[in-house]
Amino acid sequence: MARGRYAPAHLGELGTLLPPELVDAVLEEHGGRHARLRDLPSRCGVYFVLAMCLFPEVGYGLVWRKLSAALGAFPLVSPTVKALRDLRRRIGVAPVRALCEIVAGPLARPSTPGSRHGRYRTVSFDGCSAIRLPDNRANRAAFGRHGGWPMLRLMPLVETGTRALIGSSFGPPSEGEIAYARRLLHLLRPDMLVLWDKGFDGNDFLAKTYATGAKILGRLKSNRITPVLVRLDDGSYLSRLGTVAVRVIEAHITVTCADTTTFTGSYRLITTLTAPDATPPALSSPSTTNAGNTNPPTSPCATP
Repeated sequence: MARGRYAPAHLGELGTLLPPELVDAVLEEHGGRHARLRDLPSRCGVYFVLAMCLFPEVGYGLVWRKLSAALGAFPLVSPTVKALRDLRRRIGVAPVRALCEIVAGPLARPSTPGSRHGRYRTVSFDGCSAIRLPDNRANRAAFGRHGGWPMLRLMPLVETGTRALIGSSFGPPSEGEIAYARRLLHLLRPDMLVLWDKGFDGNDFLAKTYATGAKILGRLKSNRITPVLVRLDDGSYLSRLGTVAVRVIEAHITVTCADTTTFTGSYRLITTLTAPDATPPALSSPSTTNAGNTNPPTSPCATP
């Protein structure tokens, strides 16, 4: 590790996950790296911004102390809150966004539990609209007020099992979940099976997702009408939603927890995996009981 004023550029565990060389390359590409030496170099600023995400409940000063705690043997700067604020502003948005795009992606191996369905990697959309932001002028202008506070809607695309982030979009809650999910469709691949809840049920979104080549397994709204075109031997049937041919599965689910508490529910699912014989039995079976499971199933692939 470099000594003296270089020490803040190598900060804690974040440096093992995101090597300094990678951070430098991103800063170089986006104009955030400074030629002259600073007490708080730009590389250090990127790690500081990431540490703020890990400790959102504390102020700038305490975040810095947590970040630099392991470097007590080196002569470090003691930046003021203003200096740290200026550092964050100097970094800007572009390098952090680029860094996220570089490192985001699926992590599961073929043997990772909960991450595959047959030959397909399972991924999922699931939005959150209840992220409260600091009540300041900039946030009010960008996100508006909802319940008295500026609020943010976050839409991640994640790999199931590992929960690895593949991509995300966000903005004001006034835009619906589907609007933000559309911005992530370019990240889908033909070897993926996309899972979603009934909030994503819509012909246009189904067609756009299908056009990516990815397979689909999603829950239908209760009032959705699905014409029965061909009844299959396993109890499911072929149908068509808009321009997309689908198979409809009526699933009756019972989950039994370790304390013998049971949860039951009925779901209608659609999938573009239209041939039952090409699908493992877990997707075709009309019901299932997860004895001893302490949590409800995490994906519809494993339950119907």
